[in-house]
Amino acid sequence: MNLWRLDCGVQTLLVGGDKNLPEVFYWGKRLPETEDLREIWDATRLDYSGGVLDGVPPLSICPEVSKTFTGYPGMRIRGTTGRRLKPNFRLADAKYTETSLILKFEDLKLGLAYSASFVAHKATNVFELSASLSADTEILVDWFAAPVLPATQAAQKMIDFSGHWCREFEKQETDWSIGARLRNNQTGRTGHEHFPGLIVPEVNCDDTHGSAYAWHYGWSGGHSMIAEELPDGRRHIQFGHAFDSYPNPIRHIETAPLFVSYSDQGLNGLSVNFQRHLRDKVITWTKGSLPRPIHYNCWEAIYFEHEPNNLSEIMELAADIGAERFVLDDGWFGTRDDDTQSLGDWEIDPRKYPEGLGPLIAKVNQSGMSFGIWFEPEMVNLNSKLYVKHPSWVLGPIDQVLGRNQLVLDTANHDVQEYLFKKISAILADHNVTYIKWDHNRVLPHVDAAQTYGTYELMSRLRNKFPNVEIESCASGGGRIDFGILKYSQRVWLSDTNDAHERLRIQHQASNFLPMAVTGSHVGPRECHTSGRIHNIEFRAWVAAQRLMGFEMDPRELTPEEFSSLKNITQWWKDNRIWRHDADIHRLNVADNSITAEIQVSLNQDKFVVFVGIAETSKWSCPIPIQLTGLKPDYIYDVTLLNHHEKTTASRGGSVFDKGKISVSGQYLMSNGIILPSQFPDRMWVLEGTL
Repeated sequence: MNLWRLDCGVQTLLVGGDKNLPEVFYWGKRLPETEDLREIWDATRLDYSGGVLDGVPPLSICPEVSKTFTGYPGMRIRGTTGRRLKPNFRLADAKYTETSLILKFEDLKLGLAYSASFVAHKATNVFELSASLSADTEILVDWFAAPVLPATQAAQKMIDFSGHWCREFEKQETDWSIGARLRNNQTGRTGHEHFPGLIVPEVNCDDTHGSAYAWHYGWSGGHSMIAEELPDGRRHIQFGHAFDSYPNPIRHIETAPLFVSYSDQGLNGLSVNFQRHLRDKVITWTKGSLPRPIHYNCWEAIYFEHEPNNLSEIMELAADIGAERFVLDDGWFGTRDDDTQSLGDWEIDPRKYPEGLGPLIAKVNQSGMSFGIWFEPEMVNLNSKLYVKHPSWVLGPIDQVLGRNQLVLDTANHDVQEYLFKKISAILADHNVTYIKWDHNRVLPHVDAAQTYGTYELMSRLRNKFPNVEIESCASGGGRIDFGILKYSQRVWLSDTNDAHERLRIQHQASNFLPMAVTGSHVGPRECHTSGRIHNIEFRAWVAAQRLMGFEMDPRELTPEEFSSLKNITQWWKDNRIWRHDADIHRLNVADNSITAEIQVSLNQDKFVVFVGIAETSKWSCPIPIQLTGLKPDYIYDVTLLNHHEKTTASRGGSVFDKGKISVSGQYLMSNGIILPSQFPDRMWVLEGTL
């Protein structure tokens, strides 16, 4: 019998078995060092009754049909003739250290080799799992899962996230029942619709209390997730590339990394683990990307109407407000006057920029800002020089349904990749560009892992050649956000909506996995272009200030009062960005459903900021206390209502903050909470706490 133990922060993972594929027979709260693993192995063996098999088929790290496993198998593979293969793997090698376990198995009869890897990232309390399969001859792969983990039987629900354009990160709760919940993303990208994550909370778990487990599949090409409860009561979770991601015969396949974590401090404990892991272990920060700069994007100010004098005027105002980076969005290349033309023709438009981009970039730099530029490398318009010359470079049939008037380039094609690399490199080499907004505005005509690997390779080559150019992952907003794409980028565009009301919720739910430091959020126009809502400048600015702040409006529309207010909030963001880069985001449990609130706490817990968003009118006539979390109980904090001056006529009585700050313990703030003044909907209260 082989028994292995990996510890990671507050959690322990136990793997065991004989010469066959092993099982994860324990995953949860950290066990004592003196624990006898053989005793636990024996304690987890199941009894069985009549009317079933004379034994319980193992729930292994890759459940096998050959072992009479009646649930969903961990792999579905076929020979090139279509005959289904049923491997029977045997242990060939095991490498075990304090922080890793690598297991290798063989099926000599079928000529197959399977490998599973478990890595403990102790600093972030995250396990990283992956698997690979090699064959002596070509095989067809319908499904291949990363190492399979059991799911707790002490849970009633599972949580995942769906959505659509301008409504990303929609939280979904599903009851466990016998059978399988399948999420099969066939869009060919991460997608607004299928965020590759799952949370399984135990009964009575909430954001701040209880035990919970979470999975995130770090892959940008579309995933499948299977959450299955077997008739015998056992549960398991599988993640892998979307079904049929390999349409052609292959000899080798690897899963993306599967990041998993356990928390005994509610869902926020999981959030902190994933936020820290992404920020500290996945992201490669570029020179100049830290401290995180204030961002101005010109898209919702000008769209395709690029006029240098207008851009110069906008740029000067943006710099005056506090912007530190100017991003030139879509419309600078080819004859790009609308979204029907020129994608793929990555040459500066001489009509709009007769002297090239040099004069504009020089003005941007003179104003104290760095320069960024928009590309959509993986796409092409029918009305483009590139398509006319190379129609065969398109992924899928020519008569497919268009998306945003465009087709997809086959990035697995070497010639396509070379063309894009040379075109983008030429722009970056000839200009002082420090930032790329990398867009992706349609789904793929069919799922194909090769497309994603091709995009990863292209991004990797550009990163290697231009290591100080930061990349933002944008895909019609939040259509490509995952730990896979963030290996090559440093910022995500969470949503195309700049509606502060909508973003309040989107940002709140996205914090289950994403830290402030990578999550772009912009102050949009007075009237939001995607919803028609009108919000005051303070609400728009504070919602943007919750994350990686930027602007995306025409600053010429601002009144002097709005200009001053935005400038002040921007300065506050700059003054606090250093400690907030590493801060943990905790969502707050608030009994009042009209409120969406969070606290960001510094690593040493000596300061915090609380954002309390009022989304609608409360059912109560008086405000109820907002209980905080993540603080040191015995610390005495000086607490200030930062924007006390934004009180409205909704507040008719008094507030403790009328006198200025209060000094109370962390225990009081977490046990009793703080009462804020009454406020209108679509407003934000901001609390600061310091020692």
